[in-house]
Amino acid sequence: MNKKFAIASLALVLIGSFSCTNLDEQVYSEIPIDKFFKNEEEILMNAGRAYTKLQSYPEEFSLWTLDELASDEMVAPGRDDGWVWDNGRWDQIHKHSVSPNNKILTQAWEFVFKDGISSCNQVIYLTEISPVEFEGKDKILAELKILRALFYYWGIDNWGNIPFSIDFTDKDLPPQKDRQFVYNYLIEEIISNINKLEGVPTPMNYGRVTKSMAYSLLAKIYLNAQEWIGVPKWQEAVNACDSVIKLNAYQIEDDYFTNFKVYNEGSKENIFVIPMHSIYTKDNFYWYTLTLNDASRATFDFIGAMWDEFVIEPGFLDKFDNNDIRKNAFLFGQQKDKNGNNIVIDGESFIYTTTIDNYMARKKWEGARIAKYEYQPNLEYYVNDMENDFVIFRYADVLYTKLEALYRLGRAGEMISDPQLQKIRTRAGLTPYALGDITNTELLNELAREFAVEGHRRQDMIRFGVWGNPWWNKPASSPDMKLFPIPTTVLNANPNLTQNPGY
Repeated sequence: MNKKFAIASLALVLIGSFSCTNLDEQVYSEIPIDKFFKNEEEILMNAGRAYTKLQSYPEEFSLWTLDELASDEMVAPGRDDGWVWDNGRWDQIHKHSVSPNNKILTQAWEFVFKDGISSCNQVIYLTEISPVEFEGKDKILAELKILRALFYYWGIDNWGNIPFSIDFTDKDLPPQKDRQFVYNYLIEEIISNINKLEGVPTPMNYGRVTKSMAYSLLAKIYLNAQEWIGVPKWQEAVNACDSVIKLNAYQIEDDYFTNFKVYNEGSKENIFVIPMHSIYTKDNFYWYTLTLNDASRATFDFIGAMWDEFVIEPGFLDKFDNNDIRKNAFLFGQQKDKNGNNIVIDGESFIYTTTIDNYMARKKWEGARIAKYEYQPNLEYYVNDMENDFVIFRYADVLYTKLEALYRLGRAGEMISDPQLQKIRTRAGLTPYALGDITNTELLNELAREFAVEGHRRQDMIRFGVWGNPWWNKPASSPDMKLFPIPTTVLNANPNLTQNPGY
């Protein structure tokens, strides 16, 4: 089976209907349990129902959008034709004044709790009660538990104290647990399951949880421990990164954009991805429509209308040197057609500017656009979508996580000459870092350059203490705004929950 289909095609198999508003609604199957799950392939088909819930992560109304628009990377200003404003829901996120009734907030919550954790709980339960035993069953259960841990990681990162349930049979509304409780659960859950996982990437475990993915997740949890529980865990983060490095299974690609090509399953750097398919995962990954103006059809051979919605925030590209190859992840300046000719429309040169004159009335070509993931031709929303597998963890993230943790320990010199670390800079056309180059500001800016629009920026800005600062058209915000509010619909449905401070 082609790796592209390994997880994505599982969306066609046993896809349940999850309409629950809590973490534990019972879902019944007409298939007798003793007639199914005869081997690893069949149990993986069922596990695929949990994996496929990841596919909505980069949608217009989901967690990626919430985190990106709240950061200084991306913005959705009102257009001068009146579109995009959407009753101010984007403006709320940009200015850190999110209403608990905000649609994007609610759907991001549902992605984590209703779709992600609830699905994992159900699939884990069905797998555990199956009487069929075979080699590999423990491994699949370990995968699912760490996949559930990924969703809980997103939960405590964005909302802090959250509803917690890992028992699918529990009919009570889940209690609210604080970050310390969930943090402890995550550490224990990952460590107790990690040795059951496969260590080396293969075509058969592509898009699935492996040791490298679990250690990468563990490193991220330790990296944010000081913010989440008030206790630094820098050395633990280093150790988790070293566990990935010692597997000797990944390397920094020569070409930065290899990781984001249409067919990026050959990347030696990507550790954990969400497999996407133009048909099977349609209506999940459609950034071309979200960010580009119709005029870009001449460049990419797209079909249908573009929404011209998300643009790069003015000032963000100033973090890049002009010769930084990673700046090519964005479209700005004179645009060209597929033959390399300048595009001119009605006598006006088609130029994406890096500035926006009026936040409430953006002109059609104002704002740089997203082009990090390679766009394939003939894309048309509602017909087909992007084929690129969406990257959650890659080896560059592991190396920079280790560098940051060592820097905070005052020991960055232990890693600064590492050839793979230096390659992150040299492949971008820049000189490797010397020890004296590493400062809080430079490290945060480098994380922005390397991981732009990968869903990292909000978490990084909070960890470096700049989340409340003002930036383009966004006023200073209070420390309470580091967490999003719990949606009103969720609070109304579960009296065990208390709203986050400031809302």
